[in-house]
Parts: sequence; C-alpha cells; structure tokens
Amino acid sequence: MVVNEVVLLRAGVYRDSVTLMRVSRALGELQGVGDAMAAMATPSNRELLAELGFAVPAGATPADLVVALRARDGDALDGARAAVDGLLAERPPDPASEVEPPPLTTASAAARGDATVALVSVPGPHVVPEAMDALAAGLNVMIFSDNVPVEQEVALKDAAARRGLIVMGPDCGTAVVGGVGLGFANVVRPGPVGVVAASGTGAQQVMCLLEEAGVGVRHVLGVGGRDLSPRVSGRSALAVLAALDADPGTELIVLVSKPPAPRVAALVREAARRLDTPVVPAFPGGDDDLTGAVERVLRALGRAVPEWPRWDAPRGRAAGGSPHGSPHGALRGLFAGGTLRDEAEAIAATALGDLAAGGHRLVDFGDDVYTRGRAHPMIDPALRLAALAREAADPGCGVLLLDVVLGHGADPDPAAALAPALAGALDARGDLAAVVSLCGTPGDPQDRDRQAAALLDAGAAVFASNAEAARHAAALVKGARDA
Repeated sequence: MVVNEVVLLRAGVYRDSVTLMRVSRALGELQGVGDAMAAMATPSNRELLAELGFAVPAGATPADLVVALRARDGDALDGARAAVDGLLAERPPDPASEVEPPPLTTASAAARGDATVALVSVPGPHVVPEAMDALAAGLNVMIFSDNVPVEQEVALKDAAARRGLIVMGPDCGTAVVGGVGLGFANVVRPGPVGVVAASGTGAQQVMCLLEEAGVGVRHVLGVGGRDLSPRVSGRSALAVLAALDADPGTELIVLVSKPPAPRVAALVREAARRLDTPVVPAFPGGDDDLTGAVERVLRALGRAVPEWPRWDAPRGRAAGGSPHGSPHGALRGLFAGGTLRDEAEAIAATALGDLAAGGHRLVDFGDDVYTRGRAHPMIDPALRLAALAREAADPGCGVLLLDVVLGHGADPDPAAALAPALAGALDARGDLAAVVSLCGTPGDPQDRDRQAAALLDAGAAVFASNAEAARHAAALVKGARDA
C-alpha cells in the first residue's frame, strides 16, 4: 500500500482544543484517511505528531495551527486537504446584519447585560488578565482552565474577596448556578442541597446519586482542586460556605474534596460548625467514600437510601466470571476523573494492600500533565483508549477499571468508542475482566441507561456508584467470582 501524507501549517491561526478535536475526527472519518490530527503546535502536540510519524515544519510555534494527514492514496489525501479549510473556517460577520457585533472584552460584555458570573476558559498562562477584567466588572468568576500557577490563584481569590465576589477554580470543571449547568454538568432536578466542590467529578458523583434518590440540588459551586491545599487555604471554600448558608433555599450543604490538608480541614470544619445550615463532609479516602457521604445526606434529610443501580455482565463474559476461571492478575484503573480515581485507589489499597507491590496502578488522564495542549479525556478519549489497548495486551493485567462521566460538555456518546474497545479486549483474553463506573443521570443527553446497556453488552460490569465499582474490581482481582 502506498502511503501519502502531508503536514499543513496555518501560521497565526487559533482554534480551541474542542473545535480541533472535532476537526480531527471529521478528517479521520473521510474515506481512505488513516491518521488525521489538527492541533495547535504546542510542544506536547509536536511530540504527539512525532510519535505518529509526522514531521512538524521547522519554526512552528504554539500560536500556529498544524494539520497532519495520512491517507491510502493521492485521491484520498487530496480530498482530505480540500476539506481542511472548510472544517476550520469561521463564519465572517455579515456587514448587512443588524445584529450588534460581539463585545471584545469581558468588561464590555458585562456592561451589556445583568450577568453575575463570567466563565473563563483560555490557556492557563492567559487566565489572570481575563479573570481580573471580570472581577473588576463586578462578576463572580468560574475558571475552567487548568495549568494556572498557584500564586496566581491566590492573587485572584484575594482580589475577589476584596470585592465581595467568588472565584470558582482554577480547574473548576463543574458548576450549577440557579439550575444552570456550567462546564461538565449533569441534568438534575432542583432541590434543597448545596454543594461546595473542590472536585469536579466528585461533585458530579454526588449530584448523580442524589438525583437517583430523588433529591435535587440548589447550587453546585466548584472552588478548584487546590483550594483546600496549604497554599490556597480554603479561600473560596470559606466564601462559598458563607454564601450557601445565607441562601434560604439551601437546607443542607455537602463539602466535596479530595482529602484536604489537615490544617485547612480544621479551618473549614470550624467555619462549617458556626453556620446555621448543616454541612456534610465528603472526603473520599480511608474508610469514607462519596457514596457513603450521599447516604449520610439522605438520612439527614429523612430520605430513604436506595439500592444504587448496577448492571452485571452475564455469566460467560469476563466481568462476571470468565470461562477460564476467576479473573486474576493486577488491577489497572484508567480514569477521566481525578477524585474518582483517588476514591478507587483508596478502596483498592484497603482490599489489596500495597498496590505498587502487586503491580496495580490507577491513572488519572484528566491530570494537568495529560491535558496540556489537548482536550480533557471526558471530551477526547484518544489517550485513554490507547492506554486501554496497552493494558489489555499486558498478561499481568487481570481487571480493567474505568470511569465514564456523562453530562453536558462531555463526549456525546462515550460508549461508541469505549464499548468496541472493551469488547475486543475481553474477547481476545478470556481471563480479563472489565468494570465501569458510570457517573450520570437518566436525563443526561447521552442517556445513562443506553450507555450502560452498550457497556454491558461489551462485557463490562457497570455501576452507578464509583465506590461499589472499585470494590467489585478489587474483589475480582482477589478471585471472588460472585462479588
């Protein structure tokens, strides 16, 4: 087969990572196209292109856009090249239109309406001027961006405090403000619970389990994963706790975080003790987990604790008992959510002991090191799918544990790519098992139950509770067929 390839450089052209992911997908789906990647020429993306065998033009900078194409013949390559400009095109404004041109700054946008929140999603090094502009305009700020230096986070939160405002983030992936979801947000009913979240996927797990129990949320306000660290010292968490306490519609507050620094935890607990609204901490790790915290919330509200949904793989498929006996070997966790990974790791360590000594490992593909210059794995599954193939090919791997997080902003159909990959891996190895933690609600645009059915059909055992999924996976590693 003759391979034809080309690398196109669009100097000074910028498109966001989500747009470029969609362009890459569209090019890759063209007839005869093998590899296709559209990306800004950041160092990490140049390395990825080199791994794919493409030579990036000399002099390309992070301000330039690169499109790499590989096709089976010249006609397919020409067709892909012809499609590039159309896929990247931005629709120019119509000079005859009476629509007011868009504002060019955050402050000018704020002056046009009665907004109270600005969502900032730009590369981390460029966050401060945009966020400061929003604060100066009197707006609370949600910073979706990651890779923001911690000293800049502290400066932004101090600037917000001086103005009586709140900074959510950086790296705040999830919020619900007055029933409106921002970032990655699940479809849930309104209700009496307020959530303070130093964890995006942790907040989503809490929201989804509450929804399953018939309890809605009032607000979910993210504060960023570092807010309860010694450097940031709970600056936003304290402000959000006070704001929710002052809200008459909030009957109970859940504080979700990875295990905080002890000094900061004591500070936040003392602040919570002084509030009129009860606060339930949800710090997964040790003997606690997010599912248990939600069950405490339900009891505090006088609500029944339901049996959390699970979809068990049929006997004969690997996740429910392989034809070659109980699954064995190491646990390999491939996660998109950092807190879900941390919760699973704590549960696995309790059940299996020293994880490193047993060859077990759990990776968070949403960590900053994996998202520099590329979309989050809840949007773009490419890195995780590649890791799944590597782990499945490793004879030392016995159980695959993955999370799938649904909701607005996430992959519109994650099972479309994940289910075939899991089915192929399980069919190739009769001693391999797969367990999936499915974080979502029936109302999510991806349709939680349809996603569960596809993953179940692929051979995975599927759980709505991440903690239950982790316990099931650990039990499979230990050879408990009926876990």
